[in-house]
Amino acid sequence: MLRTALRNIFAHKARLIMTVLAVMLGVAFVSGTLVFSDTVAQALGNASTKSLKDVAVSVQALPDGGESDDDRAKALSHDLADRIRALPGVASVRPTVNGNATLAAKDGRPLNTDNTWQNLAGNYVPDAKHDGRDSRYPISEGRGPAAFGEIALDSRTAEKAGYRIGDTVRFAVDGPALTKKLVGTVTTDDPRVSAGGSLALFDTSTAEKLYLRAGQFDELVVGSTPGTDNEGLTEKVRDLVPGKTAQVFSGAELATEQAKLTAEQTKALTSMLMIFAGIALFVGVFIIANTFTMLIAQRSREIALMRVVGASRRQVVRSVLIEAGLLGLGAAVGGFALGLGIAAGLRPLLNASGAGLPDGPLVVSPGALGWSLVVGVLVTVLAAWLPSRRAAKISPVEALSTVDQAPPTRGIERRNILGGVLTGAGVLVMLGVSTLKNGDDSHLAFAFFGSVLTLTGMIVLAPLLSRPLVSLAAKVTIRFFGISGKLAKENALRNPRRTAATASALMVGLTLITALSVAGHSTEAALKQEAVLGLTADYKVSNPDYDGLDPALGTKVAKVPGVAAAVPVTSSMLTVRGEFADFTGASPERLGEVADLTFDSGSLTDIGPGGIAVSDTLAKATGLATGDTFKAPVGWDDNEAKKKWKVVGVYQDNRVVDDALGTLDDVLPYSTDGKLDSILAKAAPGHSGDGLAQDIREALGNSPLLQVQDQEQLIKADSGMVDVLLNMAYGLLAMAVVIAVLGVINTLAMSVFERTREIGMLRAIGLDREGVRQMVRLESVVISILGAVLGIATGIFLAWACGSLSGSSLATYKLVLPWSQLGLFLLLALIIGVLAAIWPARRASRLNMLQAINAQ
Repeated sequence: MLRTALRNIFAHKARLIMTVLAVMLGVAFVSGTLVFSDTVAQALGNASTKSLKDVAVSVQALPDGGESDDDRAKALSHDLADRIRALPGVASVRPTVNGNATLAAKDGRPLNTDNTWQNLAGNYVPDAKHDGRDSRYPISEGRGPAAFGEIALDSRTAEKAGYRIGDTVRFAVDGPALTKKLVGTVTTDDPRVSAGGSLALFDTSTAEKLYLRAGQFDELVVGSTPGTDNEGLTEKVRDLVPGKTAQVFSGAELATEQAKLTAEQTKALTSMLMIFAGIALFVGVFIIANTFTMLIAQRSREIALMRVVGASRRQVVRSVLIEAGLLGLGAAVGGFALGLGIAAGLRPLLNASGAGLPDGPLVVSPGALGWSLVVGVLVTVLAAWLPSRRAAKISPVEALSTVDQAPPTRGIERRNILGGVLTGAGVLVMLGVSTLKNGDDSHLAFAFFGSVLTLTGMIVLAPLLSRPLVSLAAKVTIRFFGISGKLAKENALRNPRRTAATASALMVGLTLITALSVAGHSTEAALKQEAVLGLTADYKVSNPDYDGLDPALGTKVAKVPGVAAAVPVTSSMLTVRGEFADFTGASPERLGEVADLTFDSGSLTDIGPGGIAVSDTLAKATGLATGDTFKAPVGWDDNEAKKKWKVVGVYQDNRVVDDALGTLDDVLPYSTDGKLDSILAKAAPGHSGDGLAQDIREALGNSPLLQVQDQEQLIKADSGMVDVLLNMAYGLLAMAVVIAVLGVINTLAMSVFERTREIGMLRAIGLDREGVRQMVRLESVVISILGAVLGIATGIFLAWACGSLSGSSLATYKLVLPWSQLGLFLLLALIIGVLAAIWPARRASRLNMLQAINAQ
């Protein structure tokens, strides 16, 4: 049986090459994901190890500053640093100050205002052991900052912003713009910076004044002398530090924590990539099963002769499975090699999207190689198992009488019944999903189960669906292409199982792509609508660092020429009958000029001191109605004294205001640090545009921390991430579509071989070479369109059913079909059909007429 399997592999090399490619691509995705995961984990670990190389003990101020700001100010001070430095075994104590600084480019535009948490800042600490340089930040050019008016930037940021040594850098920490002279550039391995952020460094004294207080630090990094017991040193340091104001960690503890963080950072990404790898392998199963089914049909005479001369059914099954295993092993080895290229290319691809993954060599573990081989062989053997069982059941007499038999009617009936049951169950589950109103974990699991059930049912039911759809498509092909179109129809319907299996590979890929497209397009439309729902202002002025705005800025915006109205908006928390509500404060008499609020009862003019309006959602949750009074504390402190409030109106949910609306004077004292959230500005007729936005920026000091966004920019900020995620998913799902294309090519090529005599007879009775090529092309197009129609229809249904899960987070969500994209998918299927038929059609048209007629 082993010799027979080897002979069959070498005898049908051309027929098996597409199957090898399908397995290889699927395995490549798996191996690439595993190698990529190991590579990123090691790179992150190396970066962490490098940053902790000289850290024996770390003393960190508590994030909340202990019981008061004074406690925090006294905790990590020069005095504490000197006392730690005096401990036996201490080689150095490096005081560290951390903060954020948002920069402006040389041309004035703010940098990275959408992710200000990535805009890092700190102190540059010269070290005598490193020639007066900070070992954390190697100098690229110039020198480190040493005086109040100096700054250093990481080299990437300096290049992106257009700064050179000697230029004046403009930046903001928490308010007005500041300027300092650029004296040097440095390099850093911090992934937040490599992901698009920035790094600004100051001398220690300047950093203290900007972010903390003179003589105050965020962290004291302790280095030890060789041979020191770092655990014992950690305990000695811990005895010196006040327990409620700072925490002490050993270098080993930090390394352990970093390792856990590294694992978490890579886990989600690896899981997502493995899901797409599984989809690629799932699609590959159809091609493998289809290939072995057709090979067995073509070798049925050979199998019958083997049975006649004494081969048992078990030996026939074993022969086919050995052939599949050897094929899978060879494909897995090739796939693993290809996966190394995928792993190498994933990092720069993801970094281009802002992932910020550190550099490092590829890590090829024995586990990645082992799993790749196991997956390749296992998938191939499992896919070939049913065809091998079918081969073993072939009756010798039955096999000797024909090469290509139609599937048994009873088998088709059982399959149709099973497909109907699975599809019906899946549809019922998804109809249940459509009634759910939120996307918690249990609901998502239910939706996933229903989607898999529906898609599986469609795959099983595909042969039954193929006949009416192929017949419908044939009306077009026959009308425009005559006899070639009719022959293409008959060929596609000759074996519905084979046609359906080939189309199903494409159907799976297009189902997922369509579902993502519809869901993504609908979500994007909802986000765009919500981003400016009820907003009639032309501009929104805000602080992207969430530090708020000085209330005095509202008056400055109102005085800008071209501004018709400027309304300051702030917010706090209001506890109403056990419900936590966001409490918006604004000027009621001016709010109507920048917002469109719809009141069910009452109006904006009714709002005054002590009188508030509530949203209809809050009114339903608390039972409040216009005219009711209640007592409730304002602010985030539950111990605040309760104030008496009167409900003077109920308005429909709105993006501009939150759950409750009061006057600016009632809310501002309870907002964070007494600051504004935003200023909404309405342009006078004929004054809107970039010019007015810049005038507003200039009037407010042109700080990089100020965002002046028009409605289009607000929409883009809310919905832009959806496009990024969709494009990434499209790229990953493209692998499944490529594998499906290989399946169409493989089926057609083997079908041409199977119909060699038939094609010869068609040539003999007058069908020319172009007619043969056209026949094969049309068959390919019909199969591709069949897969596309089934995939698009299933994808739309699944997206519709799952749309309700967005109800709690996106009230404006509704199904919006991206017609242009759906049309593009159909066009793509048409192109796939034409391209997939090029080689099989060419091969069919070149068959020698006489040799083809005499073929066995």
